[in-house]
Amino acid sequence: MVSAAAAPRITRRSLAALAGAAFHAAAWGASPVRVGSKPDTEGTLLGNIIVRVLNAHAIPTENRIGLGPTSIIRAAILSGAIDLYPEYTGNGAFFFHLEHDPAWRDPAAGYALVKRLDLERNGLAWLKPAPADNTWAIAVRGDVADANGLQTMEDFSRWVNAGGRVKLAASAEFVESPAALPAFEATYGFSLRAEQIVMLVGGNTAATIRAADQHISGVNAAMAYGTDGALGVLRLAVMRDTRHAEIIFEPAPVVRKATLAEYPAIPSVLDPVFASLDAPALRELNARIAVYGDDAGEVAAAYLGRKGFLK
Repeated sequence: MVSAAAAPRITRRSLAALAGAAFHAAAWGASPVRVGSKPDTEGTLLGNIIVRVLNAHAIPTENRIGLGPTSIIRAAILSGAIDLYPEYTGNGAFFFHLEHDPAWRDPAAGYALVKRLDLERNGLAWLKPAPADNTWAIAVRGDVADANGLQTMEDFSRWVNAGGRVKLAASAEFVESPAALPAFEATYGFSLRAEQIVMLVGGNTAATIRAADQHISGVNAAMAYGTDGALGVLRLAVMRDTRHAEIIFEPAPVVRKATLAEYPAIPSVLDPVFASLDAPALRELNARIAVYGDDAGEVAAAYLGRKGFLK
């Protein structure tokens, strides 16, 4: 939880920065940066981080956090309805219909490709991404992982092929999509039988992770996303995808070229913040929101204050 002592101090700073940004906009006729985000936990967290950092550097903003899912938020920035939002590098595979390009399974190559294509075709600039992959993953109960030496997907494959008593909770999409479980199976050389899979309605990883943690119906493994908040709280081990069976999804700010021309300082203030957001950090912050019910804005402010990004 955000401590009672820390939150008011950060709130005062943020309010002061916002007031300064509003004065700056009025005095110089600058248009505010319209910051959007997706409505999920991590989207609202990153949107709040961006807004607070920009305000702290006297860059005025208009809050459009939680605007809509990928299809809506992407259409909004392409149409000029918003100026900046956090997106995932791997979604470039779908934006540009290049799902089978191997670049998406290499963090540097995928980022370079989406950065080039979006700037050339849409006038959108991708700033530096966070070093955290939010792609599909398989997580195993900690006690099971420890007992069987499971840390990577190679370890998981060895365990399955040796007759390990795995029972995986997952969505139908994860089980059936060629880009999900079948990609893991093909890349690492294992196959789960129907009786080893419990398919849950919907794609909510909170339910699959909870099933593994509580050993519901014998489940000891779960479909997850790499930066799920519950992974930072429950004792589950994420199997590392060392061969990159999955497309890599690293979050990065995406901003209109015209907005950068008006506020050229944006990359210099956001790049170090996103560089600090590795997978453990995002899991911890997402957990504050999704597990403990803390306000996303307060979580963002507390993190930025603790790391020295809010002066």
